[in-house]
Amino acid sequence: MRLEQDRLCTLVLIGVRPDGTKELLAIEDGYRESTESWAALLRGLTRRGMKAPVVAVGDGALGFWAAVGEVWPATREQRCWVHRLVNVLDKLPRRLQPKAKQALHEIMYAEDRAQAEEAIVRFAEDYEAKYPKAVASLRADQAKLLTFFDFPAEHWLHLRTTNVIESPFATVRLRQRVTKGAGSRMKALAMAYKLLDMAQQRWRRLNAAQLLPLVRAGVRFVDGVQQERDEVVKPRRKAA
Repeated sequence: MRLEQDRLCTLVLIGVRPDGTKELLAIEDGYRESTESWAALLRGLTRRGMKAPVVAVGDGALGFWAAVGEVWPATREQRCWVHRLVNVLDKLPRRLQPKAKQALHEIMYAEDRAQAEEAIVRFAEDYEAKYPKAVASLRADQAKLLTFFDFPAEHWLHLRTTNVIESPFATVRLRQRVTKGAGSRMKALAMAYKLLDMAQQRWRRLNAAQLLPLVRAGVRFVDGVQQERDEVVKPRRKAA
């Protein structure tokens, strides 16, 4: 956000409650999305009583993930597919982008992890020889692009991207352009907070919210399907 002397780097975190409702957890200014800025935000949430989330979704900002690893080491990581698609396509000629985008969507919307991994191999076979940077961008953190397969299939829509932040923040950017800068860091943060606070009243709940307690409890899902616990057969005791 434009100020008189510098730009305000706005750190935004949105969470999901056990009933599936989304909530704006924090909005703070930081320094170029640094690890220190993100870590301070996450530690503040922890002090306020927030438990470490089961999974976090974000783009490739290294500062955020380094902070998550430091403050919430048990939290799973899911990379945003929208950001990754943009990064991969940017490394291909424009004439190849429509076909490549279709191939990337086959990975993103695969029915299971095995199909996604096979689609990644096909993409590499098609483009690695001439465009190795595009394939390298896709395969960077490949496992963390596919984390969503370890959660209920009903939640994949919500886990694959950071659209819940990107969409309402477009309104913040529009207002900033209209006002030609907020004038001060505090005013810029206050404006962004108020706009997001109003937007969250219209956010839709997660699909299949009844499964969230199972996710929090550590119930195992494979390719979106809940796994039953293995039955433990107790040894019979002989009568004395």
